[in-house]
Amino acid sequence: MKFNMHVLLKSAWKRSWLHNTSTQSFQLLLVSYYSTLPPIPSPPQLQELCSIVVSTVGGLDELELSLNKFKDCLTSSLVAQAIYSSKHEAHTRRLLRFFLWSSKNLSHNLEDKDYNYALQVFAEKQDYTAIDILMGDLKKEGRVMDAQTFGLVAESLVKLGKEDEVLGIFKNLDQYKCPIDEFTVTVIINALCSKGHAKRAEGVVWHHKDKITGTRTCIYRSLLYGWSMQRNVKEARRIIKEMKSYGLIPDLVCYNTFLRCLCERNLRHNPSGLVPEALNVMMEMRSYKIFPTSISYNILLSCLGKTRRVKESCQTLETMKNSGCDPDWVSYYLVAKVLFLSGRFGKGKEIVDQMIGKGLVPNHKFYYSLIGILCGVERVNHALELFEKMKGSSLGGYGPVYDVLIPKLCRRGDFGKGRELWDEAIRVGITLQCSRDVLDPSITEVYKPIRPEKITLVDSSIAKTPPKVTKFVGKMKMRKKYAATKKKKMYKKSGAT
Repeated sequence: MKFNMHVLLKSAWKRSWLHNTSTQSFQLLLVSYYSTLPPIPSPPQLQELCSIVVSTVGGLDELELSLNKFKDCLTSSLVAQAIYSSKHEAHTRRLLRFFLWSSKNLSHNLEDKDYNYALQVFAEKQDYTAIDILMGDLKKEGRVMDAQTFGLVAESLVKLGKEDEVLGIFKNLDQYKCPIDEFTVTVIINALCSKGHAKRAEGVVWHHKDKITGTRTCIYRSLLYGWSMQRNVKEARRIIKEMKSYGLIPDLVCYNTFLRCLCERNLRHNPSGLVPEALNVMMEMRSYKIFPTSISYNILLSCLGKTRRVKESCQTLETMKNSGCDPDWVSYYLVAKVLFLSGRFGKGKEIVDQMIGKGLVPNHKFYYSLIGILCGVERVNHALELFEKMKGSSLGGYGPVYDVLIPKLCRRGDFGKGRELWDEAIRVGITLQCSRDVLDPSITEVYKPIRPEKITLVDSSIAKTPPKVTKFVGKMKMRKKYAATKKKKMYKKSGAT
């Protein structure tokens, strides 16, 4: 039931960044060669070939034996169709063995585009061994690797942590008959920066300054993103200054990237500086006629929520409204979340009501997450109220909420309400994942959380008194014993004289 909204926010921001890094004059079009495949040959041929490749019976040697029995005429078009049809079902090792078998049987009948397509498929599947083998075959046979193929290979290898090999391929692109031009330079910089290798990407920029004139804005966006992944505010600020020195005004995407870098850095090292420093960046944005959006404020709200800064979260929401930036449902979610987690349930409900009053229709995950938080902090009644609001919005997708609320209610001993929700879910046709056994009091163990009793000052003093008295009494006994012994010795001594 727990929904990591942070992942949603970060992935949405990354998608926005990737979407905006392309410009009108230059776009990375990683389009498959076979988006318009030739007409499919006779279906029986293709079906037979695909069934051999997809089959899970036998190993790779058995696969090759089965392929050797293939009696129909094998063509490069048929090979391409078979890979295209079975790439999602067949294991990559079987696809690789099939392609190598095809290249051996067809010899020079396989074209460069067939090799490039196969390489793209293995790059998408992030199979390093297959990529390495096909790259070696390309170089050995003197075939041409397309720039789009290099882009997919570079992105895949960087994701696999093979950035050294990517740079090695890039430096020797002439061996693959692929030019080092504006496209390939931008491709490798984007790939390196997507995983935070900004310093290495800047090395590529330094050696190929003459090739990035038309894509300088895209390059700087990538570098800014790369440094922000490392939370290196100093280098990210330097990139923004360099952009301005070239007459390139950072846009909203650049400033949001820098804002995230700054906020995540302060979250770890200077939480009290979150709001003032973020507002300074927004003021700088406005000086360039770039107005912060709800995404900009949500970056700040997300970090404030992680450090449980309740008052500043509420103030930031009000600042949004006063500055003319309308909060979206994510903004209200981030504030309501921190309020619920800090025990301000009345204020949290008020924030949710404000959002509904504004006419905003949130994603169903808004309710999933908040209901899960309320159940986690043992406020089931508030969770039920929020569920009623969810049903009132007619969003649908209520199944996961029923699956959380019903067991929670029954384990707290409220079997009546649990049965009511169960019957309600069945009545509207929802298939529940939780077992019906939770409704049985003889099976479900009732657990009611008990708060620890507070120890008052009087109680604590009473608790500490016995050890002190015991210690004092013990000392008195020792003194009396010592005095009696000394008196006895003196008596014996006087009797002897």
